[in-house]
Amino acid sequence: MKLIIANWKAYITSKKAAKELVADIIKQKISKEVELVLCPPAVFLADLQKSRSKKFSFGLQNIFWERRGAYTGETTLDMLDDFPARYVILGHSERRTHLGETDEIVNRKIKAVLTAGLKAVLCVGEREREDQKSVPAVVGEQVKRSLAGINPIQLKDLVVAYEPVWAIGTGAPDTPHDALSAAIYIRKVISEMHGSKVGAGIKVLYGGSVSAANVADFVNQEGIDGVLIGKASTDKKEFIQILKSIY
Repeated sequence: MKLIIANWKAYITSKKAAKELVADIIKQKISKEVELVLCPPAVFLADLQKSRSKKFSFGLQNIFWERRGAYTGETTLDMLDDFPARYVILGHSERRTHLGETDEIVNRKIKAVLTAGLKAVLCVGEREREDQKSVPAVVGEQVKRSLAGINPIQLKDLVVAYEPVWAIGTGAPDTPHDALSAAIYIRKVISEMHGSKVGAGIKVLYGGSVSAANVADFVNQEGIDGVLIGKASTDKKEFIQILKSIY
């Protein structure tokens, strides 16, 4: 089963638009071979939970590592008791760039999410389009630092999204071959940390300018378990075409 995660980022800015997009998705025929996760801005979750469907589940774009306390502006795990979120995106390059998130911060968040029994989606990726020999060093270190000290048993709820930063929002995605090579390398790093059985079981997604025109090329790769889609997931026509293009 392929995992498709729609990261709305901050492109949807009204409750009306959020509800309309979900309503349009509910109307679509979605393959039973696809697990679809919608990650809207957290402020819309309370209203969107009324639109629950077996066709998809909800996720968050970020979370704080403490459950409650004096953390102005943060969304905490205890706040999710009333919301239907199952997945949490962590370490996205935009948070690393604009908000200064480090691998150590991401590590604390992953530990908190996995301990809470939710599914963590770790985003990793290099900033520049370098040659294939240098890419593993960047991505490998991100994986190692982000997963340091985590109980291997909890990694059954981990998903890794390989998102080369140079491809995000540029309209110039990585090649399916290179994305697959990155996925294989990520599993290799996790296998070295926690054993081959754990590494082999990790879902690895591709993200970075995914569109209806190229999504099938990525999801049809046996070693790529799905895609993390950004802005295109907020364009109704494009996203519906993406869902139709997978199977």
